[in-house]
Amino acid sequence: MKTWTPDTASARAAHEIAAEYADTTLLNHSVRSYAFAARYAQQHELAYDAELLYVSALLHDLGLTPPFDSHTLPFEEAGGHVARVLTAGLGWPAARRARAEEVIVLHMRDDVSAAEDVESHLLQVGTSADVSGLGLASFDPAFTADLLAAYPRGDFGAAFLALVEDQAVRKPDCAAAAYVAGGAAARIAANPLDRPRA
Repeated sequence: MKTWTPDTASARAAHEIAAEYADTTLLNHSVRSYAFAARYAQQHELAYDAELLYVSALLHDLGLTPPFDSHTLPFEEAGGHVARVLTAGLGWPAARRARAEEVIVLHMRDDVSAAEDVESHLLQVGTSADVSGLGLASFDPAFTADLLAAYPRGDFGAAFLALVEDQAVRKPDCAAAAYVAGGAAARIAANPLDRPRA
């Protein structure tokens, strides 16, 4: 995994911030989401901005953490604002800061194609693979096993479900509420990543 992690000041800063505010379970999910996204891009020969995708992946769930949880904004929008602030401090120009926010916001939609917005599409693919196992069969089992060994899941499924259910109750018009209403609990429970391997 380390060879795919962008070795830039922005990437290191995003990891540092994510590690400071997210617990290990949520942090590992963010790294795994990036790794799934990067592998998917490689498999499908998609050109993408690795630094932008990595920074967005590492920050995409910070809106679920107490310091950044907004009483009014959906968690992905709150996380997008965190990304704008962090990347401003890193000297990113306004357009690139806006892209980080956009990638995080759009990862909650499953109708953004790679042709339309490759980084948003990749983050959606990566998070879906990790949260519910969507498309998992397309990844080499050895890659997946190595990824889980490097970034263990712990009780991620149950912890993440509790977070999005809380969002749904407090913000009934948000994407998380639609996700929960659409059967999130069953999909998360059925994730092959959380089943013992034979």
